[in-house]
Amino acid sequence: MKKNYLLTPGPTPLPPEICEALSRPIIHHRTPQFQAILKEVGENLKKVYQTSNDVFILSSSGTGAMEAAVINLLSWGDQALVIEGGKFGERWTELCEAYGIKPVVVKAEWGKALDPEVLAEYLKKEPGIKVVFSTLCETSTGVTFDIKKFGEVVGATNAVLVVDAISGLGAIDIKMDEWGVDVLVSGSQKGFMLPPGLGLISVSPKAWKLTETSKCPKYYFDLKVAKKAWEQTDTPYTPAIGLVIALNEALKMMLAEGLENIFKRHHKLAEATRAAMKGLKLELFSSSSGSDAVTAVKVPQGIDGEKLVKTMRDEFGVTMAGGQGEMKGKLIRVAHMGYISEFDIILGISCLEKVLKRMGYVFEFGAGIKAAEEVLAK
Repeated sequence: MKKNYLLTPGPTPLPPEICEALSRPIIHHRTPQFQAILKEVGENLKKVYQTSNDVFILSSSGTGAMEAAVINLLSWGDQALVIEGGKFGERWTELCEAYGIKPVVVKAEWGKALDPEVLAEYLKKEPGIKVVFSTLCETSTGVTFDIKKFGEVVGATNAVLVVDAISGLGAIDIKMDEWGVDVLVSGSQKGFMLPPGLGLISVSPKAWKLTETSKCPKYYFDLKVAKKAWEQTDTPYTPAIGLVIALNEALKMMLAEGLENIFKRHHKLAEATRAAMKGLKLELFSSSSGSDAVTAVKVPQGIDGEKLVKTMRDEFGVTMAGGQGEMKGKLIRVAHMGYISEFDIILGISCLEKVLKRMGYVFEFGAGIKAAEEVLAK
């Protein structure tokens, strides 16, 4: 018998309460019953986003919310600054290019965060930039960017700050209003502990002004239409009813635990994971800006990274993520977000040790588990 364990940075495991909510009989979405759920979801999403702005629910993956941010704020020919530090920063560039928007790309070395002063210098040189696109947690590298400082830099200009928090929200603190984040996007399948299928987006008054002049083609992701419907506690098109009902339960769970407690829990799991990797003499991909949502670690010399991940998944049922893009086969990425517990981490490290030993990597057996346990026992 083989059990399956998810330690991937999305999708993440589902709590029993979410599975129960997803199994309920379907209800119709144009009813007072569903409107009551939508109203509760909307109020609780604001608390998790730490904003007074509405949070719109899109039936899409998080990338749909990213696309909505691009097409509702900009027009073809506009300039936007994109901070690229991995595959998901690159996605902002690709979305801009798809709609004829000119991206000014600021590259951060993979595995490192961008110095906010570099961002400030670019904005001084390029005063025509309307939007700055960034990422909270770069899932492909395990790096957290300093969004608070980015907000200070961008807030001193006419530009607006748009942040992809798809793999960070619900795991890492981000105060939308206080930190000057103008647009915040997220998805359901990570910190929210749900299946994929919901994109979530909130827009500040400063950013909303840009929606009035945007000429990008849009229909399904038109936020003005979403706003008009939301004013009636409704959605413009058929929502993902079951996922919204499950989101309502997830938000209740999160708020019952408390955001600060959630962030502390994720930090402890991240510290334990990083300690385990060091105990195994594996090199962390990011030594100074490691994310509390996912840890990226370099595959040792002489070990086939793709085979390592495949063996763990197919033979032992433990799924971690491999590297992406230029780091394909060179990284393993261990998630510690959402419904992942201390013992999930211990189990994952145990499996990693077992497969590394089989593949000929030399280390002290049990060193990773011991190092993680020492952190978790504090």
